Amino acid sequence: MRKNRSTLTRTLKLFPLTLLASALSIAINAEESDEGEGLNVVTVTAQKRQESAQEIPISLNVVSAEQMREGSIEKIDDLQYKIPNLQMTETGISTQMYIRGIGTGNNQGFEQSVGQYIDGVYYGRQQLIRAPFLDLERVEVLKGPQSILFGKNSIAGALSMITAKPTEDFELKLGYQYVPEFGSNEFTGVISGELGTDFYARLAVRNYEEDGFVKNTFKDRDEVIRDETAVRASFLWAPSDDIELLLKIENDQFEGDGRQIEIIRDDPYATTLNFSDILGVLLGRTEAITESDINFERQADDDEYSDNELDNITLTGDFGIGDYTLTTVTGYVSYEFSELCDCDYVAAPVFDAFINEEYDQFSQEIRITSPIDETFDWVGGLFYQSSDLEFDDNVIVPNDSILGDLNPVLANLWGTSAGRNYQNESDLWAVFFQGRWRLDDDWTLSVGGRYTSEEKTASRVLNVTDYPAGNIATNPAAPAIYLAAFGISNEQADGHNLSGTRDESSFTPQISIQYKATEDVMLYATAVTGFKAGGYDARANNTNSFEFEEEEATSFELGLKSSLLDNTLEVNLSYYRTDYDDLQISQFDGVLGFNVGNAKEALVQGFEIDGRWLITQELTMNYALAFLDHEFKDFDNGNCYSFQAIEEPDTFDPNTGLCDYTGKSGQYTPSFTANLGFDYAKPINWGIFDYFRSSLGLYHSSSQNVDVNLNPLYEVDGYTKVDLRFALEGENFSVALFGKNVTDEEILTYAGNVPLSIGTFGTNTFYGFVDRPASYGIQLSYQY
Repeated sequence: MRKNRSTLTRTLKLFPLTLLASALSIAINAEESDEGEGLNVVTVTAQKRQESAQEIPISLNVVSAEQMREGSIEKIDDLQYKIPNLQMTETGISTQMYIRGIGTGNNQGFEQSVGQYIDGVYYGRQQLIRAPFLDLERVEVLKGPQSILFGKNSIAGALSMITAKPTEDFELKLGYQYVPEFGSNEFTGVISGELGTDFYARLAVRNYEEDGFVKNTFKDRDEVIRDETAVRASFLWAPSDDIELLLKIENDQFEGDGRQIEIIRDDPYATTLNFSDILGVLLGRTEAITESDINFERQADDDEYSDNELDNITLTGDFGIGDYTLTTVTGYVSYEFSELCDCDYVAAPVFDAFINEEYDQFSQEIRITSPIDETFDWVGGLFYQSSDLEFDDNVIVPNDSILGDLNPVLANLWGTSAGRNYQNESDLWAVFFQGRWRLDDDWTLSVGGRYTSEEKTASRVLNVTDYPAGNIATNPAAPAIYLAAFGISNEQADGHNLSGTRDESSFTPQISIQYKATEDVMLYATAVTGFKAGGYDARANNTNSFEFEEEEATSFELGLKSSLLDNTLEVNLSYYRTDYDDLQISQFDGVLGFNVGNAKEALVQGFEIDGRWLITQELTMNYALAFLDHEFKDFDNGNCYSFQAIEEPDTFDPNTGLCDYTGKSGQYTPSFTANLGFDYAKPINWGIFDYFRSSLGLYHSSSQNVDVNLNPLYEVDGYTKVDLRFALEGENFSVALFGKNVTDEEILTYAGNVPLSIGTFGTNTFYGFVDRPASYGIQLSYQY
């Protein structure tokens, strides 16, 4: 089944002309404005220097600290409902983030297509996306390839987070948030000020606890039970106008028990029985799966957990050298997480999955920024990064697994584990430069490039061992059964012991032209290439899938940015088209693994509109709309979804067992997403309170496929999410009541076949991740 997107495609072809016509109309109407105080200037560092967001030729969205507090935005999966064309979700074994339909699937061998940066330091691993937000100044979401100033892997975009810095004046902030329905409590505290002459410090802490929002009826408890603690200390030394050193030390620990996963569909496949019926027969009880609807209820019997610890040390130095600025950013990032997944997703002893991952990264950037000049200015520098990743996972068959009752041969697996060890080391260096020529008062030309060289070494070995002893399995039949029954190649059965080394280099240029149509209207056109390194598959169970190739992109964007009606109305438009070659894809193999491949060609195109409108001095509106057309132009080697060979026989290749996805759109590619917000602030005189504020936020997404193998069953319907907030604010105290998802939308964020359901149990059973239902809470804050 292929989507019919002809109407959207025709619209996209006409949009560049519409953009130019809109520019002329906006320029004419701009002269008819009345005087007013205007919107505040949003300052960003998207081009490694402080500039107004309205003056740079980049499609981006900015979320301030105040907006995050008011929207109860605690981590990236909350942020996606404020930014159209941004999606983020957790899966059974990883975390994924997408911009404009391009992201990274289930595989620890991948770097992220959407680069995440905190104070300029690259956070490129999947698990780092789950880290909670702490005392941020703002978040900048840059869309499209960001190759020059952010690096090789930001091929879909970049998420740049800027933390709050120490202040000269004493500052104290205390905050508390309570959501009774989920039993969540969040405490935040910040203290900042001068410690001595030219020396300042800031301490930020956060503690978050939650009982959960999905009922595990088998255990009679709510899940996920969360406990998160984050501490950051920052020290600023500024002995002169030309020297500034900032040291940041941070530790985050976030733990969760249980999952927000439930069985969402349970159909027969090879027999007339579904998974629930089979489990009922094998167990002699019916509570292993009690239902298969999205109702925030699940059944799981194992003690699932996810324990994460993250450390970061960042030293940033700014040195004035005449009119130039030398900046050094030294970063160390490390994390360790261990996880036990009840990855059969039912309340029955079938199998478990244990994961442990350790990561260390060191990076050093040195760049020089010229003064802003009337004719030419530039930024350039050097970058080095080394990293070490060790990933272990184990498929564990416990001694009481019902697999042996289903098939006596599988009883040979009782008390064993198929354990994988994957190691990856990387060393890279890069040199980059971007220059900006002001050709005259109206035209500006920007040209840049980045050269990157990387060496990557990896190994993957898979052994069958006795569990939990860890020695090679004593039952000689176990390795062969893992291979024959589950497709798990292993050292004992067929020599699953792989290694490799890759040397890659790339040059990614960019050119951009800006034209000032009027004092308040700027048009731009940008052409840029992107590059994402190839690597080695960490998750496949076969020896055929180990190395995957680099990914390349060529992107064109036309845009307009305007500040109209005496800076009371912003209208920003952009049209983009990006061609991807060898797009890195990870799909479920239908049994217990994920295979990596490259889709030869993919096309992403669309247009976006965003801005703010100061309707009155008391009422502000912000808006953003995004239209997306994503299509695989050549992808004939994808893993099939269940029944695809029967339902779409023309896409199935019986020789390879793979399916052709050419002409289809990918996962997380809604044709239309939009965000609309209103903020009303009225002065009052109610004792300690000076303002009454209320806000309304709406987020809409059209239908999209959330299944990793694009099963048409999970082309989920569109939805509209509504948030509300009412607050009384004073100089020192504020109190607010808020509601999130007040329309109580059932939002499915990920779907996939339950492992072993098809090949072993003969059923077509699906699990899904669900987002939070309606919630209401209170916020209290004090600042001095």
